[in-house]
Amino acid sequence: MRLAVAVLLAALPAITVAAEPAAAPGFARLQLGAYTVVALSDGTFTMPAAQLLIEDRPGIVKTLLGRAGYGNTVPGAVNAFLIDTGDKRVLIDAGGGALLGSGLGQVPAQLRAAGYAPEQIDEIWLTHLHPDHVGGLVHDGQAVYPKAIVRTEDRELAFWLDKTANQPKVDDSVKGAFDGAAASLAPYRASGRVQTFKPGATLLPGMRAVDLAGHTAGHTAYRVTSRGQTLLVWGDTVHVGAVQFADPKVTIHFDSTPAQAEAARARIFAEAAKNGEWIAAAHIAFPGLGHVRRDGDAYAWQPLAP
Repeated sequence: MRLAVAVLLAALPAITVAAEPAAAPGFARLQLGAYTVVALSDGTFTMPAAQLLIEDRPGIVKTLLGRAGYGNTVPGAVNAFLIDTGDKRVLIDAGGGALLGSGLGQVPAQLRAAGYAPEQIDEIWLTHLHPDHVGGLVHDGQAVYPKAIVRTEDRELAFWLDKTANQPKVDDSVKGAFDGAAASLAPYRASGRVQTFKPGATLLPGMRAVDLAGHTAGHTAYRVTSRGQTLLVWGDTVHVGAVQFADPKVTIHFDSTPAQAEAARARIFAEAAKNGEWIAAAHIAFPGLGHVRRDGDAYAWQPLAP
């Protein structure tokens, strides 16, 4: 994820996001009731957290980074998640593909390593249309998942496919996301395989969309329940865990509406800590599976035990 990363960090030319070796293996399984959840690593990178995060109190970002043993950068991850119900195979997010350089784009290989072929994917649910979530839908302009229906929240699709009206509304760091979204969805739209849904929609039995608008216009989590066990796939609720669990008010330049993103994060943290559900996170160290717990007046991440 180098700064051929101009798609995502167009306004931050001084930042170099260097690729790191992928974790091995790059897939992990979690049994959720009758369902199998497979975490898939799309790759890793170094995030310039001190430049990207927007603090609510002067100096809090560097303080929290230092407390966690980091300087201005932190290790970053991009994760996608497969939900295998036995009848349906649903991929949630698709990784960055070729949009963000050679450090990412590993989801299809990890999917195969886990025993699945792209042709077996029935549906792809997108948390939002930023490049690191949609770029993996295509390779050389062709659909990577030839049979899959792609689903996204209706406000999200409308926003990112209207570059003329909406590009002036977003931070410079994500202005390139409009072109990435259009190109990534193009072959699926051409074959009539892009569908939208309303906030809160039930997409399959026991699988419901959760409105987390703020990071983007239609940022969506997916709550999956089977035999009394629940997993929330929460997209970009957290970008830098070392900071945002301790101070959920810290936002990031990528947020379309920072105050709304902050409120959504506070709500989801409180819910997750209270009900103890599993969390699947796009940008927490692979496999990105764990729980949120209270830590005094703040929160902490409890990862899946190895």
